[in-house]
Amino acid sequence: MTCSLSTHVLDTAAGRPAGGVAVELRRDGSVLASEETDGDGRARLAEGLAPGLYTLAFAPPSPFFRRVTLEVELEDGHYHVPLLVSPYGCATYRGS
Repeated sequence: MTCSLSTHVLDTAAGRPAGGVAVELRRDGSVLASEETDGDGRARLAEGLAPGLYTLAFAPPSPFFRRVTLEVELEDGHYHVPLLVSPYGCATYRGS
């Protein structure tokens, strides 16, 4: 079994994708991938991951939310984890 992970960051205050956002993927304290979102706000973080618990850390374009950290449990297959962020709030969900 293997997993893959991608993300998409949307600046909901500006109404557009957030390019240039630093995203880290960690497991057991080690950084497995470090990417910046592209001009469409997307980043493909990793392929061929083993199932298990991972941490995603975003540095979003918000004066309040300086770092958003999520713990995700991956099983077999592809996972897409978008982040919606503004100066007033943030949300995430499991995408497809």
